[in-house]
Amino acid sequence: MKEMSTTSNSVLGGQQPLKHYGITSSISLAFPREIDHMYTQKLIEAMKPFGVFEDEDELNHRLAVLGKLNTFVKEWIADISETKNLPPSAVANVGGKIFTFGSYRLGVHTKGADIDALCVAPRHVDRSDFFQSFFEKLKLLEEIKDLRAVEDAFVPVIKFKFDGIEIDLLFARLALPSIPDNLDLRGDSHLRNLDIRCIRSLNGCRVTDEILYLVPNKENFRLTLRAIKLWAKKRGIYSNMLGFLGGVSWAMLVARTCQLYPNAVAATLVHKFFLVFSKWEWPNPVLLKQPEESNLNLPVWDPRVNPSDRYHLMPIITPAYPQQNSTYNVSTSTRTIMSEEFKNGLNVTDEILQGKADWSKLFEPPNFFQKYKHYIVLTASASTEENHLEWIGLVESKIRVLVGNLERNEYITLAHVNPQSFPGSKESCENDYISRWFIGIIFKKVENAESVNIDLTYDIQAFTDTVYRQANNINMLKDGMKIEATHVKKRQLHQYLPPEVVQKKKRSMADLNRSSSGGSKRSSLDSSQLDSSRDTDSGTPFTSPAAVKPKKPTSDTDDSITPPRPPLWCGAGMSIPVIGSKTTSTPPAKPAAPPTGSTIPTVVGRSLVLRHASPGSQPELANGVSAAAVNGTAPKRPHSPSLEESPKRLKDADKLLLGDAEFKEPYPPPSNGEEQADSPVVEGLGEVEAMPIPTIDTTRTQRLPSKELPDASSPLPTSNLRVIKNSIRLTLNR
Repeated sequence: MKEMSTTSNSVLGGQQPLKHYGITSSISLAFPREIDHMYTQKLIEAMKPFGVFEDEDELNHRLAVLGKLNTFVKEWIADISETKNLPPSAVANVGGKIFTFGSYRLGVHTKGADIDALCVAPRHVDRSDFFQSFFEKLKLLEEIKDLRAVEDAFVPVIKFKFDGIEIDLLFARLALPSIPDNLDLRGDSHLRNLDIRCIRSLNGCRVTDEILYLVPNKENFRLTLRAIKLWAKKRGIYSNMLGFLGGVSWAMLVARTCQLYPNAVAATLVHKFFLVFSKWEWPNPVLLKQPEESNLNLPVWDPRVNPSDRYHLMPIITPAYPQQNSTYNVSTSTRTIMSEEFKNGLNVTDEILQGKADWSKLFEPPNFFQKYKHYIVLTASASTEENHLEWIGLVESKIRVLVGNLERNEYITLAHVNPQSFPGSKESCENDYISRWFIGIIFKKVENAESVNIDLTYDIQAFTDTVYRQANNINMLKDGMKIEATHVKKRQLHQYLPPEVVQKKKRSMADLNRSSSGGSKRSSLDSSQLDSSRDTDSGTPFTSPAAVKPKKPTSDTDDSITPPRPPLWCGAGMSIPVIGSKTTSTPPAKPAAPPTGSTIPTVVGRSLVLRHASPGSQPELANGVSAAAVNGTAPKRPHSPSLEESPKRLKDADKLLLGDAEFKEPYPPPSNGEEQADSPVVEGLGEVEAMPIPTIDTTRTQRLPSKELPDASSPLPTSNLRVIKNSIRLTLNR
């Protein structure tokens, strides 16, 4: 594996061929100027007040803790090897090692952050040993606090505090008789003959190491990533769980920027980051390297063979095998919000590099509670602190289900969840422990109507039913655990939040002038709001899936990128492009609607019986996106079924398999080392034969155990626990 790719266009006269990182040539190889170093130093100073950097003592403390943990793991593996009757010579050399991954391994952790770690053991040590004998040994250590095991999680983990440092420790055993200290996990051969939980556990380390391997300058990458992570957290778009991006996704976007500008310093890279991704034509995937096939038959992200992968809205693909999309939680609303933030970040960094603003402006939080006219307040409460912590963890993990339900309402343009939760007052709830989340809503402007009745009852109820079913299936539901959802208008927020959170932020004249002359506008969204609403008993719930297509970014600077044309994710008859060869395509054929009960052949030679839903409905795929959503014509709920009529959900086997899909990334022309207009062109992606579908399905419902996503047909809890079923109806007036 090579860290750098080389172009083949060497020049006469013995010149060396140009080198580039990633799957394309660089946009610019220009070296930094003195002023770029000055702006980078100012960026560092602006980040220091936010606790982004640890001091030397804290770093040394982390190293000491990891050293102790590594020694402890080796002693445990040696002890358990003796109990399994290994000869003394083998026990002495059995080894074992702690690997780190995530923000600590990338070198971008903040003060007080936890450490993601992996315990790697030889083949004779079982996972049951890790969760039993190792767990019991940890209990005996004085330095260990808050010890708990989550053995049935998607990625099983032991969590604890070691001498004040929070650690999440995963486990993987390799098919090796011993684990040497110089073991490198990047080799794909280590995955052979492993169970899926070990592969998942290894994935974090392998992805992190691969990212570091694929960036041109690690220090510039780290400083840029620190800035982007701080910006994302301050702007409220850092949360994989809620449908935004998590740490590894932000790291890959920054790494791609570093590949396109390999010689730039952090100040330039932050600006180029916003430039590149404010112009990016999603759902074109972000790739750090050309995907490789290791013939291990593991599930990988590949829209050529996995129909569900064609409906991911913002794919960012991990570079280590098996390649996965790290952003499958992204919804139409969260993508729209992040796209707006990319454009806003570009405007702010333009001002900073022109000397019109300071870096601190980039890290100013938005005033979420002045941004929208309507909000959904989601309240989760429990009677004890322990139950509350458990309950809000489950509720928060399912909020994206509620966002998806709201998005599919024909009268809702956007649903924006604030990742920050707020404590509730005990006076307003009979329980002592309360947390609240707020979802900003933009309603669609209805033409030729003085008022419109909207019923959100079904959208809310479908979400609460999902949470209660999940809690019941994993035996979590306890007396006092409740969820309530309420619609409020902006002027009513003071009833739920302290004044300093709600108060309106005054805009300067400079801000007003900028917004009136261009810049990052939300007029396309905000103008669709209706001015007033009142609660009413009229209205009915809605049911069919849909999505909102975000506004296409427009070029507003000279230093612009010409993005590729969006791929035809579901165009029938389109050839499957891959990197490195010529593109050929056949004219798209209009798919004929098969009769009820007809079969559609799949790429594995099996047939799929298509059961049709009601007229006008679309098959629902990942993230609640319908087939038509990819083309930007996703249907909203055109009518409302009666409350007695339960919605019919399409099973996975009922999904319509469409034609082959394309996926592209911008291909910039090779640079001669001088700064040039940032305008990469799109090169063709060639054809290969379709790869066989892996034996393990990669659809989201298949990748999670049954406890993670209960079937809609699961019964609601029948105990005497109180299940709140609020009716939320409102009338919007012009």
